[in-house]
Amino acid sequence: MFSRLRGLFSTDIGIDLGTANTLVYVRGKGVVLDEPSVVALADEGGKKRVLAVGEEAKLMVGRTPGNISAIRPLKDGVIADFDVAEEMIKYFIRKVHNRQSFISPQIVICIPRGATAVERRAIQESAEGAGARRVFLIEEPMAAAIGAGLPVTEPTGSMVVDIGGGTTEVAVLSLGGIVYGNSVRIGGDKMDEAIVSYIRKNHNLLVGDTTAEKIKKEIGAAIAPPKGQDRTMSIKGRDLINGIPKEIKISESQIVESLAEPVASVVESVKFALENTPPELSADIVDKGIIMTGGGSLLSGLDKLLREKTGLPVSVAEDALMCVAIGAGKTLEELNVMKTVLLRAY
Repeated sequence: MFSRLRGLFSTDIGIDLGTANTLVYVRGKGVVLDEPSVVALADEGGKKRVLAVGEEAKLMVGRTPGNISAIRPLKDGVIADFDVAEEMIKYFIRKVHNRQSFISPQIVICIPRGATAVERRAIQESAEGAGARRVFLIEEPMAAAIGAGLPVTEPTGSMVVDIGGGTTEVAVLSLGGIVYGNSVRIGGDKMDEAIVSYIRKNHNLLVGDTTAEKIKKEIGAAIAPPKGQDRTMSIKGRDLINGIPKEIKISESQIVESLAEPVASVVESVKFALENTPPELSADIVDKGIIMTGGGSLLSGLDKLLREKTGLPVSVAEDALMCVAIGAGKTLEELNVMKTVLLRAY
């Protein structure tokens, strides 16, 4: 009787707990939530109170008075603030169910390939503290590959490059496992930082992370534009010489220059993975190519650059931003079949 009720009122969820955004997949419904991984806290007499989470909290970043702080509880793909992360997970669970359920959910939660045992434990405990009945962990590149539709359980090699907000995960997969993988703490955040640094150094203008992200999305690219096709955009910030607000124009080619270092790190991590891939699986990758997922994969020209540097076919997954969450959800839907790809948290 209880199992029938649980099936009727399924609360089981898959979570892509990202540095920049958190996506939640509800069993039987798909991805139902995609919000920034940001929490706004109010300091009330030395005690912290959650004021806002997600989209509402992100709007407060850089605009809060002294007693309010808007923070991101995850850094480089792992939890930096345990208590705030737990509150954020609780909030998202309540939001997707729109009610207080009497049945605690099973949760499949994604972790970076390079997460330490301590970091894994922190993620597990945050999910348990948020009310999970049972917690399973899945490595992000595995979830990304499943979400992209790669045949990860078959005896054939697949390669995925997942570029998130905090990390870039590169993995070669076969027979339900990661044959070779590496994780570098370079992602969308480092790209934003590189843009902020470049504008500060070359234009004496201070811009915030939100502005840098907007620049990256609008005119960011991994390769220089053709002659005469250099896009520009107007940006506003604080003049570092006289301290007053100022507006300047910046070009696509300048942003390509600013992103050269983080982009080169992504390319090197892919080449390093290819050098360490067993020969038989290398042959499969030559045939099938490399699949890119994550928000960073949408950087204009990055797929073309990887194609040039590796000589392999490179394509961006159809739902690049949601691949990890979709993969966690697909695993949740077929727990008995997909158990080999999961890491039991306890």
